[in-house]
Amino acid sequence: MRRLFDDELDELDNGFTEMGVLVSHTVQKAVAAFINHDREAAQQIIAEDHQINDREIDLESKSFEMIALYQPVTTDLREVVTILKAVSDLERAGDHARNIAHATIEVKGQHRSPEVESQLATMGEQTTEIVKQAIQAYVNKDEQAARDLVAINNQLAAINERLLREVYNQAQADSNVILAAMKYSAVAADLLRIADYMINVGEWIVYLKTGQIVELKLMQNND
Repeated sequence: MRRLFDDELDELDNGFTEMGVLVSHTVQKAVAAFINHDREAAQQIIAEDHQINDREIDLESKSFEMIALYQPVTTDLREVVTILKAVSDLERAGDHARNIAHATIEVKGQHRSPEVESQLATMGEQTTEIVKQAIQAYVNKDEQAARDLVAINNQLAAINERLLREVYNQAQADSNVILAAMKYSAVAADLLRIADYMINVGEWIVYLKTGQIVELKLMQNND
């Protein structure tokens, strides 16, 4: 029975990691599509969104099945619960990548700002990085790496503040960029939400290692 459980846990673990890699690639492609005005790539991201959703359903079903069948305790239970909870965060991150793809299509023909898009590209790189590091922290079961995700999130927030100021200034100076400015703000918000979901994943990694449920951003603010 123990060997069967271990085999299924490895399968669950690998499935979660693969989903994380898929989400990371999707975020990266969504940002590139927006910056490069690539509507075809954006359409492909939207069409393939079901792959992330399907993986979430499969992993959730498998998690519930293992809990019911094996009734795991202590560390084993924490690992299953971590995946059960964190998989929802990955799926929601994928939803925001899909939102960015929709924005790519919707800004066709609008006035655009190279300055703002450069900052969005930087935000996209940082967001992709936080997804990669969150998944790597899970693979390594690395509590400190999970806590370190907060630093990237803080960097993203700082870039977003500068970007919003630039968007506001340009919209004030030229009414032609207002529609694009709204999309820029929305895409930046999607990137921030993706990072927030990776912080949630980090919190579940800490739970996996310690058995404690923490709020990483709250802990950072109290330092």
